[in-house]
Amino acid sequence: MNLEYFIAKRLIKGKEHKISISAPIIKIAIAAIAIGVVMMLIAIATGLGLKEKIREKITAFNGHVQIYNYDNNNSEVSVVPVSTVQDFYPEFKSVNGIVHIQAVATKAGIIRTEETFEGIIAKGVGKDYNWKPFNEFLIEGVLPDYSGDLNSDVLISRIMANRLNLKVGDSFFTFFLRDDTIDKLPNQRKFTITGIFDSGFEEIDELYIFTDIRHIQRMNKWEDTEVGSFEVFLNSFDDIDEKDIEIRSKTFSTLDNRTIKDKYYKIFEWIGLFDFNIALIIGIMIIVGGINMITALLVLILERTPMIGILKALGTTNWSIRKVFLYNAAYLIVIGLFWGNVIGLGIIFMQEKFRVFKFPNPKEYYIEYIPVSIDLWTILLLNAGVLLLCLLMLLIPSYIITRITPVKAIRFE
Repeated sequence: MNLEYFIAKRLIKGKEHKISISAPIIKIAIAAIAIGVVMMLIAIATGLGLKEKIREKITAFNGHVQIYNYDNNNSEVSVVPVSTVQDFYPEFKSVNGIVHIQAVATKAGIIRTEETFEGIIAKGVGKDYNWKPFNEFLIEGVLPDYSGDLNSDVLISRIMANRLNLKVGDSFFTFFLRDDTIDKLPNQRKFTITGIFDSGFEEIDELYIFTDIRHIQRMNKWEDTEVGSFEVFLNSFDDIDEKDIEIRSKTFSTLDNRTIKDKYYKIFEWIGLFDFNIALIIGIMIIVGGINMITALLVLILERTPMIGILKALGTTNWSIRKVFLYNAAYLIVIGLFWGNVIGLGIIFMQEKFRVFKFPNPKEYYIEYIPVSIDLWTILLLNAGVLLLCLLMLLIPSYIITRITPVKAIRFE
């Protein structure tokens, strides 16, 4: 082992490399590994970052799991109320992994101004509503506060504010149809804009406004303990299917629940393709890097043919000689991995810190800038995988050493 390491070290540091024809090929192979690692790191970071960001945005408006009355039949508008007198509210202690649960209610209406009108869904929320994710979406004004007495403050989107030509501090009238009979005049409410948000999701932004849930309870003639549905937030999105089943088993048979994956299945099918794209890019980059390393190894073997003949004449086994070249190749791969990580992680850090790169069409990706996300274990696994796979690919070309005979090798020029 020491002799093999010594010979490999001499191969790497020997002065003959300065005049060797293999020197430029080795540099190209190292550059290919480095560029491949940069591409793989960026592909993983952007893919995971975009998935996480889209999930976070959808979750902020819906929770991970929604609990509602069966009779609502997945309607966007709350029709049949659910009592807040439940074992799982205000804290869902019977299922591990649930961090928050909040009561909401929705009602369809029309905003009318002197110039135009817009159809909307008013989402009523209360003092238990988690406004923390909205700090990122808020672009003007402040978030409403419904912890005190009933008020007329609302939060609307930038899209809706632009369409209605409204700004923070403006008031407007909203008309809601009565559920009991169509003969009566609609309910009318006057709201004041306290804040404007922009989530990047047109499906949400162009439809929803946020108001005090007590307005909807009064218009629907519900009790104070009656709401439209519950939104459940989990510790981890990866547990959503498992927790959905657990939640179903812990609630009454009159209640139903669904995940945001079911509600926005088209979006989640789309982001599910990111994993395939990442795997494809990683596979292509490993193949390209491996082919370049194979080329470099073959050139090294041909250039060191006389040395191989001498070692064989001295009684060195084929496997020992092969390991010499594999050690050398591993060293070159590690150099490529080092520079690839330095450059790739540098780009990722810069993007996370300064958000330099942005989408040309943010509407298609629901976010303005390209998000990135990567963890230490992913980096370590990627580097270990690249090193291992490249070395496995080099086992086959190194077999050519066994076909070299000492006599012909020593005479080889």
